[in-house]
Amino acid sequence: MASEDVKTSESAVTTTIVNLAEEAKLAREGVKAPGHAILSVCKSLVAGGVAGGVSRTAVAPLERLKILLQVQNPHSIKYNGTIQGLKYIWQTEGFRGLFKGNGTNCARIIPNSAVKFYSYEQAAMGVLFLYRWQTGKEDAELTPPLRVAAGACAGIIAMSATYPMDMVRGRITVQTEKSPYQYRGMFHALSTVLREEGPRALYKGWLPSVIGVIPYVGLNFGVYESLKDWVIKSKPFGLAQDSDLNIATKLACGAVAGTVGQTVAYPLDVVRRRMQMVGWKDASSVITGDGISKAPLEYNGMVDTFKKTIQYEGVRALYKGLVPNSVKVVPSIAIAFVTYEVVKDALGVEMRISD
Repeated sequence: MASEDVKTSESAVTTTIVNLAEEAKLAREGVKAPGHAILSVCKSLVAGGVAGGVSRTAVAPLERLKILLQVQNPHSIKYNGTIQGLKYIWQTEGFRGLFKGNGTNCARIIPNSAVKFYSYEQAAMGVLFLYRWQTGKEDAELTPPLRVAAGACAGIIAMSATYPMDMVRGRITVQTEKSPYQYRGMFHALSTVLREEGPRALYKGWLPSVIGVIPYVGLNFGVYESLKDWVIKSKPFGLAQDSDLNIATKLACGAVAGTVGQTVAYPLDVVRRRMQMVGWKDASSVITGDGISKAPLEYNGMVDTFKKTIQYEGVRALYKGLVPNSVKVVPSIAIAFVTYEVVKDALGVEMRISD
């Protein structure tokens, strides 16, 4: 019996040595071992998840205020601007109120970011392959339009995969101490909405989200990568050394990308948030207006939401919360891009979003 164990042990050691030798041979020949690709994918997903969690937590108070401004009852204004709104949350709900919904947001954004960043890399390779095949230019590189297309694909895939979590995150975020019914967390909110409103309710506002994510995520990736390429090639103000950029320059590129993307897509974000609140029978007092006679409007689809918002509140209502969102999205996008690349460097992943 002991001899069999020894033989088994020797066989395992021999197999391990052979496997290591094979991988070393493949590496010398420039061929990646099958397990290497899987490990690289896992590392990319981890890097994307960390990037999303860090960036969202850093700006969580502004994220919550933005949603409150978007959906509050126009006849009962509680949050009136960035500074006043943050002060009001602090006074009425304390420090924890500033981060309400952030746990759910991180639970959503970590897989969302992981899928989005990885999908972008795969979509970029696919788009470039098709472009080279159609044009016959084997040495063609990614252009700004191709990057926007790859970013849009990544955004749609990631958003659709995690949309139910985004829907309930919006509702949890607008809950206050005076809300008649409290969601106790993401899973409780998901099960409650599913039971009381049906499975379709989990995708309320999905269409404007898809339409909005195309310019938002597409421009984020397209502008970020194009700015990096421009800085590296033209070297303005000595910002680039060789073919690499320092963290401050990458943050600046990410900030510009975030500003452009969110400004173009913001009205669609307001519309989807309002659609997500429809059918919530025990809605937060922020939406109902503390029992005042003028109840919140009911919306029937994306176009109806646009029409009623403009009709009753004016065009400016489509940009409610834009200021805190601008303050939030610039550092958030910048931190996400830089964190992603720093984590990938730390994990030793060769391919980066700029490759």
